[in-house]
Amino acid sequence: MLPASFWMRQRGGYDVSLRIERCQKRDVDLRNGTSHPSLCLTKKVVMAIIKKSPAEIEAMKEAGRLSAAVLREIGARCKPGVTTLELDEFAEDYIRSHGGIPTFKWYGGYPGTICASINEQIVHGIPSSNVKLKPGDIISIDTGATVDGWAGDNAWTYAVGSVSPDVKRLLEVTEKSMWAGISAARAGNRLGDIGHAVSSVARKAGFGVVRDYTGHGIGRDMHEDPLVPNYGLKHTGVKLEVGMVLAIEPMITMGTHKTRIMNDGWLVVTQDGKPSAHFEKTVAITQDGPVLVSTEPDRDRPL
Repeated sequence: MLPASFWMRQRGGYDVSLRIERCQKRDVDLRNGTSHPSLCLTKKVVMAIIKKSPAEIEAMKEAGRLSAAVLREIGARCKPGVTTLELDEFAEDYIRSHGGIPTFKWYGGYPGTICASINEQIVHGIPSSNVKLKPGDIISIDTGATVDGWAGDNAWTYAVGSVSPDVKRLLEVTEKSMWAGISAARAGNRLGDIGHAVSSVARKAGFGVVRDYTGHGIGRDMHEDPLVPNYGLKHTGVKLEVGMVLAIEPMITMGTHKTRIMNDGWLVVTQDGKPSAHFEKTVAITQDGPVLVSTEPDRDRPL
């Protein structure tokens, strides 16, 4: 999961949905009463959405299963005193020993197997021996594994020991918003329905919805069309069709939705320093509704 500007640089050669236009309509932020220009989900842009066959979706489930398994294993190791580099080294060993390739490793120059983002850090935290988990932290772990050429991608935010009631609620609401977005990923709906479902849950709870970073299509490439914003207008945008596979990943904050990038060029934090949570699942749109791709059998949550 990367910023649109980065993905655009990687996708030269044809005009894709990253040619985002600002829409005249304005999306009201119910949290603070202000409004912000929306990504235009109504204007037609050129995309290269690659739909998958039922057999290809089944093949993708192997990458998704491994991504989910390593995410669960890392979650069990998010304890006080552990460094994020230790988590990263475990993840790389686990993925490779189970027949996969770490999808994130050197993707666009990113040096880690996982993204490990703590407290006010939203995404793209580079693992380090200098970053040690403390009681009361929350940590977003984003994992990706490639199996037989297919990419799997998912994320979860874990509490390190006990956390405050407000932070616990942030985690609960962010997860709930993810499931709401997944439920909206049905053939005949539109892309804006997913974003609207996500943002409605978060904003009703009084939280901010990060706008600079989005979900995405996924398949042979980790990032495919379309972008999947975590906000939007109902009944607008690309029509969802059977065979689309999407990574739906709300990034929800306790304060402002505004972000800034740190000096390493990767780590993204909240502008106001308040906590952020990040949850992600890959889902396939089928005739029978949304089907989880990044999951283990009988275990939808990596806990």
